Amino acid sequence: LGFIFQTSLVDTLLNKFFPEPMFRTDTLDCLTEIGSLTDLEPEYDSVFRKLFSGFLARLGNIFSPETDLAQPFENGTEDDCIFIQRLALFLTGFLKAHLKSLETPDTQQSLIAGLFYLVRVSEVDDVEIFRICLDAWHMLAQDLYQTENEFKRPGPMTSVLNLGNNGGSTAASRKYMYGPVLTRVRQVMIAKMAKPEEVLIVEDENGDIVRETTKDTDVIAQYKTMRETLVYLTHLNCDDTESIMLSKLTAQVNGTEWSWNNLNTLCWAIGSISGVMTEDEEKRFLVTVIKDLLGLCEQKRGKDNKAVIASNIMYVAGQYPRFLKAHWKFLKTVVNKLFEFMHEVHPGVQDMACDTFLKIATKCRRKFVTLQTDERVPFIAELVDTMPSIVSDLEPHQVQAFYEAVGCMLSDKGPAVTVDRAELLEKLMEMPNKRWKVIMEQANTNVESLVAPVTIKEIIKILKTNNKTCGAIGSIYANQLQTFFMDVLNVYKVYSERISATVAQQGPGATQLSLVRTMRSAKKEILRLLAMFIEKSGPPEADPQAVAQGFIPPVLDPILGDYQRNIANSRDPEVLTLFTTVVEKLKGHILSDVPRIMEGLFECTLQMITVNFEDYPEHRIRFFEFIRAVNLHCFQALFNIPPEHQKLVVDSVVWAMKHTERNISDTGLNILNELLQNVGKTPNVAQGFYQQYLLALIQDVFAVMTDRLHKSGFKMHATLLQYMFHLVQMNQVTVPLFDTQTAPVGQSNPVFLRDHISNLLIQSFPNLTRSQVSKFVQGMFDLKMDLPSFKTHLRDFLIELKEFSVEDNSGLFGEEDEMQKRQQAEAQEAHRFAVPGLLKPSEIVDEDL
Repeated sequence: LGFIFQTSLVDTLLNKFFPEPMFRTDTLDCLTEIGSLTDLEPEYDSVFRKLFSGFLARLGNIFSPETDLAQPFENGTEDDCIFIQRLALFLTGFLKAHLKSLETPDTQQSLIAGLFYLVRVSEVDDVEIFRICLDAWHMLAQDLYQTENEFKRPGPMTSVLNLGNNGGSTAASRKYMYGPVLTRVRQVMIAKMAKPEEVLIVEDENGDIVRETTKDTDVIAQYKTMRETLVYLTHLNCDDTESIMLSKLTAQVNGTEWSWNNLNTLCWAIGSISGVMTEDEEKRFLVTVIKDLLGLCEQKRGKDNKAVIASNIMYVAGQYPRFLKAHWKFLKTVVNKLFEFMHEVHPGVQDMACDTFLKIATKCRRKFVTLQTDERVPFIAELVDTMPSIVSDLEPHQVQAFYEAVGCMLSDKGPAVTVDRAELLEKLMEMPNKRWKVIMEQANTNVESLVAPVTIKEIIKILKTNNKTCGAIGSIYANQLQTFFMDVLNVYKVYSERISATVAQQGPGATQLSLVRTMRSAKKEILRLLAMFIEKSGPPEADPQAVAQGFIPPVLDPILGDYQRNIANSRDPEVLTLFTTVVEKLKGHILSDVPRIMEGLFECTLQMITVNFEDYPEHRIRFFEFIRAVNLHCFQALFNIPPEHQKLVVDSVVWAMKHTERNISDTGLNILNELLQNVGKTPNVAQGFYQQYLLALIQDVFAVMTDRLHKSGFKMHATLLQYMFHLVQMNQVTVPLFDTQTAPVGQSNPVFLRDHISNLLIQSFPNLTRSQVSKFVQGMFDLKMDLPSFKTHLRDFLIELKEFSVEDNSGLFGEEDEMQKRQQAEAQEAHRFAVPGLLKPSEIVDEDL
């Protein structure tokens, strides 16, 4: 620092090299390094103030803060472009490091001039340069917002009248000082707004309007930062933001600034500040915006123009559910406009119309199922009647999104809802049900019709529509499932038998045949639908006991029997998901069925996944999720299965724990922990379990902990070992863990376990001395040690091992790192909740629904 600040280095750079075009860019690099220095003593602040003022004086000799840099950047030399980029780096680095120290009466003018230069640099048409500047604007806007908010929110020691406290004047004077700059920044943000993720219609490199094919993660990240910046800027002066947006909208409507890009960025910016304004401000603002956009849609000609305007109407409407909920006429107009757009075949428009309709249906569902002013019947009653014509031009996946939206409306069963939901569901499902009925009638005449590829694809479409509806509407879907439940199981059975016959004739390779793959897709859809129904089931329409009695017995053979009989490559992992959901949701109601379910799933899946750690990854994780569900919700059932199967359960948990895939090894550790807790609470099985498994489990946990491949599981290793050792030390294990024939007289479990573990460690780690092992083992049995102390004791021991001493052991401290990250994430989330507008409308939970 002495070399930089106590010599003439800075003076030489500024006055000798910077004025020379030949050295200017390199000099700017040096000044950027100096200007970005942080965490220095306050005595250096005056030096940085002098450097900044001197730099701006020299820069003013080259061009003023009012110079438009967009043209020189576009038409200038490569050196000019590099200089502007370096200038962005210098100004943002300096301001981020020293903003507060520049806010003095002497340097205030230089600070504002520097910010105006940064505004000019931000206007340049270069994404990378803009992103550099964006960081500084985000920092400034957030800082000013927080300053103002701290003043607005009186603390416990602050007088409500703020007497004798100049905090308010400081916040106000800062905001006032930056006012003219912030207006320009708002204009830049609105003019350059990045595309939100929800917008699917884009302009390609040829200038054509097309449907977006891939998500640009950089643009999504840029949008997030710009959105937050504009939210802060709007809080600082809402009227200014509104005035800029409305004047730009007027210029679109009267054609003076009409272009796709200008309309897009403006509407993306309008959508991004949802939630910032008060309801009254939002109403005044949005009435103008939506009316102007709808008028623009009528006024402009040409498919591409219409597609661009449509996408913007849909985006803006989807971002303001609070306004739509409060203004039924606008909501109805917007939804009817969406129905119009569903017939618009321009790429992307229909997708966006369906997505927006789903978003609005989710947020405003009550408005559609209750009677609104000046309406004859609730909107949904008209909607289900006119549905066939609305969806007539939509693709299957769009129709499914539409059904999900209507299901979402029908899921509302609040006290104000008077419509007959069951009747409306029946009407809603008329189209797919008619199609299903035709297929079933053909199958009754000739079962071969079911295996025609066209029919299978039709069945898949109908099942997907039902799945989306079930997921959205909830337990009342039981009414619909009853109409074709047995048909669905029969279809499953037909496809299962056909696949098995093909595999028997042509060998395992038959699973790759096109027809077999299509039939398996249909089977998977049936499994997904049944799992979704179970997930959503609940009283009054689908009471757990009624579901357990009516649903489980019919599915056992068609689905479980088929899974058990099939070859490994034909077994669908969705079967495991289905029965995991059944156990989690129906709990004790299916206790008596669990042994049969385990018989069908357990051994055959275990044979598939224990050959190695790689094959059948989906079956693997879902199998262990199933075991975990049984252990948590139907623990008693584990002791109603044959003893050899009980042993297989414990072996499979150990196998999971040793797995190299972290999610599977973590699941194994969690299952073992929950299993031990459950055993401890069940005296009639505890002692038998301990005698058969406890010693081996202690050894297995030790083996996994010391193999250097599972450091991330250290927290759970410690939890398990502490539980098991303390169990023995507190004499809760009353059966002998040792061979009574060979053990010395008076042998106790604690003494035996101490000796056993000591010998095990000395054999496994020859570099350890007996005293090291003795001290470590003694600590393991210390009942005064809480879990944090126990973890420290274990960690210290592991790091002493030769095998660990030469490795990166950060994994052993993973829990602390994760906690720190979690605390940071929670602080950020709390901040987002505290600032109106930072949460997207889709992230806000509606209390009234």
